Amino acid sequence: MPPPSARTHPNPPLLHLLASHRAPQPLPLTPAHGHLPPRKRPRGVGSAAAPPPPRAAASAEATYSDRSAALRALCSHGQLAQALWLLESSPEPPDEGAYVALFRLCEWRRAVDAGMRACAHADAEHPSFRLRLGNAMLSMLVRFGEIWHAWRVFAKMPERDVFSWNVMVGGYGKVGFLEEALDLYYRMLWAGMRPDVYTFPCVLRTCGGIPDWRMGREVHAHVLRFGFGDEVDVLNALVTMYAKCGDVVAARKVFDGMAVTDCISWNAMIAGHFENHECEAGLELFLTMLENEVQPNLMTITSVTVASGMLSEVGFAKEMHGFAVKRGFAIDVAFCNSLIQMYTSLGRMGDAGKIFSRMETKDAMSWTAMISGYEKNGFPDKALEVYALMELHNVSPDDVTIASALAACACLGRLDVGIKLHELAQNKGFIRYVVVANALLEMYAKSKHIDKAIEVFKFMAEKDVVSWSSMIAGFCINHRSFEALYYFRYMLGHVKPNSVTFIAALSACAATGALRSGKEIHAHVLRCGIGSEGYVPNALLDLYVKCGQTSYAWAQFSVHSEKDVVSWNIMLSGFVAHGHGDIALSLFNQMVEMGEHPDEVTFIALLCACSRAGMVIQGWELFHMMTEKFSIVPNLKHYACMVDLLSRVGKLTEAYNLINRMPIKPDAAVWGALLNGCRIHRHVELGELAAKVILELEPNDAAYHVLLCDLYTDAGKWAQVARVRKTMREKGLEQDNGCSWVEVKGVTHAFLTDDESHPQIKEINVVLHGIYERMKACGFAPVDSLEDKEVSEDDILCGHSERLAVAFGLINTTPGTTISVTKNRYTCQSCHMIFKAISEIVRREITVRDTKQLHCFKDGDCSCGDIGYG
Repeated sequence: MPPPSARTHPNPPLLHLLASHRAPQPLPLTPAHGHLPPRKRPRGVGSAAAPPPPRAAASAEATYSDRSAALRALCSHGQLAQALWLLESSPEPPDEGAYVALFRLCEWRRAVDAGMRACAHADAEHPSFRLRLGNAMLSMLVRFGEIWHAWRVFAKMPERDVFSWNVMVGGYGKVGFLEEALDLYYRMLWAGMRPDVYTFPCVLRTCGGIPDWRMGREVHAHVLRFGFGDEVDVLNALVTMYAKCGDVVAARKVFDGMAVTDCISWNAMIAGHFENHECEAGLELFLTMLENEVQPNLMTITSVTVASGMLSEVGFAKEMHGFAVKRGFAIDVAFCNSLIQMYTSLGRMGDAGKIFSRMETKDAMSWTAMISGYEKNGFPDKALEVYALMELHNVSPDDVTIASALAACACLGRLDVGIKLHELAQNKGFIRYVVVANALLEMYAKSKHIDKAIEVFKFMAEKDVVSWSSMIAGFCINHRSFEALYYFRYMLGHVKPNSVTFIAALSACAATGALRSGKEIHAHVLRCGIGSEGYVPNALLDLYVKCGQTSYAWAQFSVHSEKDVVSWNIMLSGFVAHGHGDIALSLFNQMVEMGEHPDEVTFIALLCACSRAGMVIQGWELFHMMTEKFSIVPNLKHYACMVDLLSRVGKLTEAYNLINRMPIKPDAAVWGALLNGCRIHRHVELGELAAKVILELEPNDAAYHVLLCDLYTDAGKWAQVARVRKTMREKGLEQDNGCSWVEVKGVTHAFLTDDESHPQIKEINVVLHGIYERMKACGFAPVDSLEDKEVSEDDILCGHSERLAVAFGLINTTPGTTISVTKNRYTCQSCHMIFKAISEIVRREITVRDTKQLHCFKDGDCSCGDIGYG
């Protein structure tokens, strides 16, 4: 059967030689990556007979030589299929030169299947590999990324030179086995092999990739010891290594000491400055490069262009754009991609869009830059639109594309698109990349599917600090703060937390009132030296304020040198929650005097203070001030505060008129403030009007139904009470179980409404019964809910779970210790009266933070001034 067809070639002897050789049709080119199959040599009829006569032996030797020459000739003419056919159909293996020629052709063609079949053939025919053959095989296998097969060849080489070691060191580094690459380098030294100029760039790249500064310094010493301190390629690798390890000073010292530099040297040092957030130094070096008349290449221009966007200097970015266009880089796709990144970093999505639309050729990076730019600049809807266009153009996304699109889904709550992206990531194998898995965690957490995020997290092979931080923050978002703290404690044994992690953990402590755990995290923050980093100071303020520790919060606020509007707002809200509206107003005046511009949240806190204190005149002054002096347009929350202020003091008609004059449509909260005022002052007619609007806006909100029910109850309209109750039963309106938390000796204990599962429940009930008896003896009359009473606000909105938490605290803490309780509902009048009594009877300070405010009970009084509990 003839060999595979080949294109006509002007070399007649080669065709004649091929035509004279007849052999069976070769097997098809099939993958052979996983193994090197053994080669069985065809056995002739007389294979076990005596050696052939001299003339026959000479003829066989000539045939062997001819076939090896034919194989080399086929390889030299690029005829890979015919060469492989000849190799596998010959009864005898070719000589070493023919093998080498075939391996080099496979490597040049990137013909992985053919190369692996040739390797299998050579492996079966050679118990060991001589130096030339082994090096050719190593070079090809490393180029293909077949590092395991390369190691097998390396092991069968009795003789190795520096090229053999260099190929293996570089190969291991190329596929990401960085520690193994360094181990091979030291084995090379132990074997007595002297490194050459090609060894050190490979080893130094590996040190930078880990990064391992100590090992890099040691290799630097080897460079000097072996006399390669003047080689430009080696010095360039040293600059890159130090920059990757974060030692820009050492990198610059090497660069400045170079007698001869090339464009790669300048690129390495400029990029080193950029990677270590020294953009100005990198751009200054770029200008020095131009002054020294060193011509920048594409890598220089793209690197500098991207960095220009980090300076927030639009003028310089425009100049850089013009400079690159004059140098002829305008049509290069990589340069256009860097331009898009530059403009998106500057927030100029219009300019980025123009560059993108004018590009004749767009690659995956072009689309990814636009998607990422829209997402980071607050246009997640546009990001998903661009991603949809990318799919229409049949451009295959990469891992960064998927991660950026998932981030957009997280912002928009587009769970449907996020699930499709999850499936795509799994199909393409991107799920193994940490950046994609982290984006999935955030998307599921923000979409209120935290259990799906847990599933993704459990199957992550590699978890970094972002992974853990995303899970902890996700638990907080989904109101599962105990699990957030559990994950945080587990994380400490595996990954070093960063500022984002601590912020999430402090938020969990604040949500559960876990003051002792919060203090421990505060100490950890100080030990890590990041007490003033980012939002950490504000997170600490929030913790102490919500745990009722205003003194700690004020101390933290005083030492915080870089206060922002959020810091002031937290302190203002804290003083308001503790019933210190006068201090909050004084602090606001101090804030304005220091030049801090208040925002919407500031005035919400101030208006709440006025509402609780009944300060109508001051409330109107602040309401007008926010518009006239600070140009802040009132939103629904501001109007709700004003309506609440007017309603609480009995100005119901004025509150109703304010609602009718609102320039924006009032929501249920605004009408709810009016309904609450009508309940307080028993104005049934106006209350019914407010309730009618509320139930049209929020027909399934149990709290508003109960508020209406209380309005009727206080007015003695029992028929209407029965009607509201019937409506609630028909709609199935029931709130989640009331839950309260109390921290004792660093452990947070949770109590549900009517909870009988706690190990100390009998002791708790005994303590509560004793308290009730002592209250009666002292003249107090706690208002407990009765089984035969109609639905009450106490039963539905309170649940009384905080009584169990306070009793537990009394049992398990020493006398005089403050008991701090956090609950997920509001505190009813009955519980409020009981805690006032307990604070006087047992001489304990009790703080209860509910969904409405923070109550500090001391000596029979509450910080709220009993407002709403009269």
